Amino acid sequence: MAMEARDIERLIRETFPTAKVTITDLAGDGNHYAAEVIDESFRGLNRVQQQRAVYAALKGKMDGPSGELHALALTTKAPE
Repeated sequence: MAMEARDIERLIRETFPTAKVTITDLAGDGNHYAAEVIDESFRGLNRVQQQRAVYAALKGKMDGPSGELHALALTTKAPE
């Protein structure tokens, strides 16, 4: 089952309510997205730590072959 961009954004915002979140459907199939998440909480964290935090916010939606979200190209950073 495919996910809607708004559902991905909602899950991310539950953990990062003040983040700037941009979701792009890369293939038009509801399975391949790009997300940019800019949040102050990322300051001082390396990129792997930032991305792990976002993946945790997705609450298992990308887990395994039966996950609702197949691919997410993720960009994270603290605001400039």
